[in-house]
Amino acid sequence: KQKVVLMDPSEDPDDILRAHRSREKTFVFDVVFDSTATQEEVYVSTIKSLIEGVISGYNATIFAYGPTGTGKTYTMLGTDSEPGIYVRALDDLFKGLEATAEEMDYTVSMSYLEIYNEAIRDLLNPSSGFLDLREDSRGSIQIAGITEVSTTNAQEVTQLLEKGNKQRTQEPTAANGASSRSHAVLQVMVTRRRNPREELRVGKLFMVDLAGSERAAQTQNRGKRMKEGAHINRSLLALGNCINSLSERGGSRAQFVNFRDSKLTRLLKDSLGGNSRTVMIAHISPASSSFEESRMTLVYAYRAKNIK
Repeated sequence: KQKVVLMDPSEDPDDILRAHRSREKTFVFDVVFDSTATQEEVYVSTIKSLIEGVISGYNATIFAYGPTGTGKTYTMLGTDSEPGIYVRALDDLFKGLEATAEEMDYTVSMSYLEIYNEAIRDLLNPSSGFLDLREDSRGSIQIAGITEVSTTNAQEVTQLLEKGNKQRTQEPTAANGASSRSHAVLQVMVTRRRNPREELRVGKLFMVDLAGSERAAQTQNRGKRMKEGAHINRSLLALGNCINSLSERGGSRAQFVNFRDSKLTRLLKDSLGGNSRTVMIAHISPASSSFEESRMTLVYAYRAKNIK
């Protein structure tokens, strides 16, 4: 339930020279799912417990990470019969808020955007073009001109997300027929207060469906696709660097966390460090041809375990 063993596909029992050079690796995580796990199981074991925190004013960030074609978008968005984390989390969020509605006033606003080639596009209103990231006077990061939708109906949200997902930049590659070429970020903001004199409590929930990390050798990308891949890998590297800095804190020297390396990390600045809880769901393929990708993914996710 907590252990992943990555077998070396090139291992040959008769190869004496390589007997002690096996690349087999074992990783231990909080929880591990096999191919029989349901959407419900994944949701309950990973995210369900964070929703209460968001209602009481903590930030939470959920990442779907892994190589292209391993099912990140399925985990996050799901299908009609097997809804993913977006829908289940918002459903629980609305139920939790309704339970406290008598003593609390609350509002829920959400926006859905993609980061494609380091440019931000609003998925709920794609005609608005590329948007800017700005910092307001309180130091929090805002996206100028993004569509914010206020709703407390999970059904409406599902329709919005499906509409938004159709606007996402997807292109076929050799590794995946409908590869997402951008990071999709669903940002949910919950504000609540007991009475007008009390201060406002704000909890932010970020759900990020990352673009697949890729090696050009595997996807056989050239030209424009190759450029996209470089941008994707650049922002994943920036995220990895931030995760490294956040998990190494408390060492001999104070770590500088470089959130400004990519739009993705700048947007998630409040929700990676500080008053926040982070979950990374790493996806890997069982195929022996993706051994390298699986190894890199597990190493990346293993580092995220140590975020302080």
